[in-house]
Parts: sequence; C-alpha cells; structure tokens
Amino acid sequence: MTDEELFKEAHHILHENMINKDPKKGPGFHYTKPSTSRYPYQFFWDTCFHAFIFSALGEHEMAQDHLLSLFSLQKEDGFVGHMIYWDRLKPGRLTDFFQSRPSITNLYKSHMSALIQPPLAAQAVQCVVKASGDMGFLKQIVPKLKKQYKWLRDNRDFDGDGLLTIISPFESGMDWKPTYDVALNMKPDKADWKLFLKFVSVDFRNFMNNYNLKKIAKKGYFLVKDVGFNTIYAQNLRAMGALCKMLNDPDEQAYRKASDEVTQQILKVMYNKEKAAFFDVFGKDNKQIEVLTPTIFYPVILKGVPAEISSEVMKRHFFNDDEFHAPFAIPSVAQNEASFNPEESLYIWRGPTWIVNNWFLHKFFMERGYEEEAQKLIDSFRKLIEKSGFREYYNPYTGEGYGAHGFTWAGLVIDMINMENEHKEKTTVK
Repeated sequence: MTDEELFKEAHHILHENMINKDPKKGPGFHYTKPSTSRYPYQFFWDTCFHAFIFSALGEHEMAQDHLLSLFSLQKEDGFVGHMIYWDRLKPGRLTDFFQSRPSITNLYKSHMSALIQPPLAAQAVQCVVKASGDMGFLKQIVPKLKKQYKWLRDNRDFDGDGLLTIISPFESGMDWKPTYDVALNMKPDKADWKLFLKFVSVDFRNFMNNYNLKKIAKKGYFLVKDVGFNTIYAQNLRAMGALCKMLNDPDEQAYRKASDEVTQQILKVMYNKEKAAFFDVFGKDNKQIEVLTPTIFYPVILKGVPAEISSEVMKRHFFNDDEFHAPFAIPSVAQNEASFNPEESLYIWRGPTWIVNNWFLHKFFMERGYEEEAQKLIDSFRKLIEKSGFREYYNPYTGEGYGAHGFTWAGLVIDMINMENEHKEKTTVK
C-alpha cells in the first residue's frame, strides 16, 4: 500500500466519521467518531489522535475545530470528561451509565462523563500549531489547557507525590488492561464474566459516591498510578512549557519543572531495576504490578530517564521473542503472560495489536538510532491495513482485523510516516 493510498483512505474515513452541529441550533460541536456505530461519541484522547492525523493530512483548521469542540463543555474548575455525549445521550453500553454523575439532566442534555483519559491535549495542540503557525488558535486554547492540567494536579495527585491516580480501569484508555486485575484482587488470567463484574463494579461504586474524589480516595477500592497515563502527563507538562514559550508566558519554567518532577517520581516509584521494567502501582503503598504490557516501555521516551535504563528495558523486553517481538508488533500484553489472548474479545487490550503503542514508541526508536525498528513499526501497520483495512485492533500473528470497522486510530500511521520523512530530511541535511 503506497503512502498516497494510505493518506487518501485516512482522509476518507475521518471525513466519513465526522459530525458537526451549528451552534445556532443548540450546543455546537465538531468532532470525528472513532467508529460510526460502535463509538459515536466525542472521546478525549481519540480527539487528540484525530488532531495529529488531521495535521499530518495538512487539515490544520479541522484539527483546531475538533480540539475547541473537545473543550467547549469544560467545567469552570478545568475538568474535561473522557466522553462527551452531544445529541446522542444514550450510552453505548448500559453499564457506561455509571461513568457519569447521577443527574436527571443527563437524560436530555449534552454532558460529559465523570471519568478522565490520558491528558494528551497539549501535545496535540503543539503538533497543530507547529504545522499551522496559528498563534490566534494558540492564544485561545492555552488558557483552557492550563485549567485542565491544574485540575489534574489539584484533584488526582492523591498522595502529593506528583503522580496522578486513576479511579477506574476505563480512565487509562486501555480498558481491560490485565494489570488492573491485580489491583482488584484477581489473578491476571484469561478474561471472563467475573472480571467484567469486577471492573464494572468500580464504576458503580464511584457512581454511588457521586464521583466525590475525597470519598473515593479514602475508600481506596481502585487507586492505580498507571505508567502510560503518567508518562503522557509528564510529556504534556513539557509540551505546556513549549506552548507557553511560544506565547512568552512566564509559566514556561513551572511546567518544565513539573514535568521533570513527574519523571523523577516515575523512576523512583515505578521502575523495577531487577525486572528492567516500569510497572503500574496500586494502593496507598504503591505496590508494583509485575505484569508486562507495552506501557512498561512508555517512560523510555522521557527526558530525564537515563539512556542506560531505556536501553536495558528495550533489550530485555522489546526484542524478546517470548514477549513483544511478534510478527505484527506490538501485542498489548506480553505473549508469555497468562492473560494473553491474540483473538477478538470483549476484553480488549489483552493481546491484540493496537496502533497507539506503535505510534508512541516510533518517535523513541527514530530519535535514539533504532532506525530499522522505527521503519518496521510503520511497515507492520502498512501491512495490517493492506490486509484488514482500518480496524480497531489486529491479531499480532495473522494480521486479521478485529473490533470496529473504519476505525480512525489506524490513521496514526500517516503521522508516523510524516515524522519518519522529516527525520530523514534533518539527518540528510546534517
């Protein structure tokens, strides 16, 4: 599949899945559904992914409109939910009803969920502004970003150590990730109905507590500091510093310092030297969950993580045929984990390959001299799309596509291609 064909198909799917409403006819919105039937709402980190893809397509105004729509229902205190129910108010799954605060207005009025997702918005804005140079958009969006990152710091740093805590498995963006089994006192294994009840019960209890974060933190039935979530948080604090610099905003240094502090806490709390991996931690004593998923790699991209640690993590796990070195990388759980299932399932993120992990690690490979591996990640997804189309996730052995059809995330491959081309141009000039 040629680059031109990939770009054309990505453009087609994003526009096919797009929806907007004139603000003169009620609350205005403009977003792209990850999938037209299965995921018809505006999701937080999905919208950020779409901004990267639109920028790669050269559609910068479209990316800006999507990000502004994402923040249009932002609360005065800065909160932005992981899902926005615009005109379609009925949850996709009945149990998703428990992901919002109890309110009769939710039955007839556009609203947000009470959960959050990885705070990727600053990097998305940075990508868009770098490509478009639109300082007007930057001035408009930065105050909203500042409020959101302040809310996260003030409301989700339960222990005052700089790391953010998620209160539901569904806040990580990797819904059924097997590390959460341990946090819920279950052995990581093949998923079944018992796991479903355990995971959903977390949202139900949060719902019954009206998403009162002080009560939830005190009761402590699901308190997880997720490696992926906190790595993205650290990255985006640094991105906030870069955005402030563009505006000559004196908060630049404060954001850079905060990013460095979060990075140091990730090293201190989450890194396991013996296992050479970064693990999620849970509970009030930060107990490490020694389950191998791709987020063990995420911190290697952070400034402040020693090169020798990054190299050891990659050598020990990424290039290990028993773990993550599959024909179609990167499986969402190590192949030798008991929970690994490469087939299609309700319990996603427990084996199949998702593009977000490839996209996330691609930049690290590219910048650290793993040029062959960086190209392999692109080639892998090019083959997957050629074989199975734009799907939600894929079998890491056969390349068979699973889940939603016409799924937008696969379009991240064109952002990877653009980054690869830019990197080659820079190195050639040098």
